[in-house]
Amino acid sequence: MADKIVLVDTSILIDLFRKTDKENSKLIALVRQGYIFSISAITEYEIYSGATDIQLNFWDELLQKTQVLIFDQAAVKKAVEINSRLKINRKQIGIADLFIAATAMANSLPFATLNRKHFERIEGLQIVE
Repeated sequence: MADKIVLVDTSILIDLFRKTDKENSKLIALVRQGYIFSISAITEYEIYSGATDIQLNFWDELLQKTQVLIFDQAAVKKAVEINSRLKINRKQIGIADLFIAATAMANSLPFATLNRKHFERIEGLQIVE
């Protein structure tokens, strides 16, 4: 599993930020499993839109070393497909979560989140433990 890329959700980054002992975070656990992580541009937006001035240095340092995947046409098509299925089943999720999951699927990447409840609804999304 060495050097396998995983797309991480915003919840994974927030977990890292909030942990006093960063070694106990889910992100560090993924790295120990041999994963290299990337994020969606939507996650970058969520992080910065929720950050306070005091937090900006932490996020700038972390995200400057992080690959950010764009929300491109392939992700748009995947998001429409996912949303259509969820809508039929009346199990829609928030638009940001939809776009993040679509980014993972459009790039054929496994996905890591602490919010399994929403993301487990998406057929074909490979969630990493």
